[in-house]
Amino acid sequence: MLDIDEMSSTEIYELLRKVGYGHLGFIHEGKPYVMPMHYYIEDENIYLFTTEGMKTHDIDASPEICLQVEEIVNDPLHWRSVIVMGEAKRLTEKAEIARVQKLIKEINPTLSPAINRTWIDSWGRAEVISIYRVYPSEMSGRTTDGVSSRMMVG
Repeated sequence: MLDIDEMSSTEIYELLRKVGYGHLGFIHEGKPYVMPMHYYIEDENIYLFTTEGMKTHDIDASPEICLQVEEIVNDPLHWRSVIVMGEAKRLTEKAEIARVQKLIKEINPTLSPAINRTWIDSWGRAEVISIYRVYPSEMSGRTTDGVSSRMMVG
């Protein structure tokens, strides 16, 4: 039987710092929508870095999001998973945007968010970067590699 344990807050942030990408859920045209997304951590602050498009339009209209992050260790029976529920707010102050962009470039110097060429071409707009800070309302984590999972069964 698979034994699943709760993760502590420390373990949750450890996994978030280690992985750096997950699945972002938000509302698109009244329905749930999920897409892969890189995120960045500074202390306990979570930032999303993306280009303008459908995702930014939807998050601005309805900022409640869900970020799911997972790590599979060696095989499908050994994993850790975190869910962050919260609100994503677009950064608007130039100084804060510059500071977070610098942080992101230090973490990933080659970073360039995906650009949807069809959207840019059809609208005739240039690439515009947006950064959101996630304000968690709830965080949870589960693991199969927790304390009870490591106990010997006699």
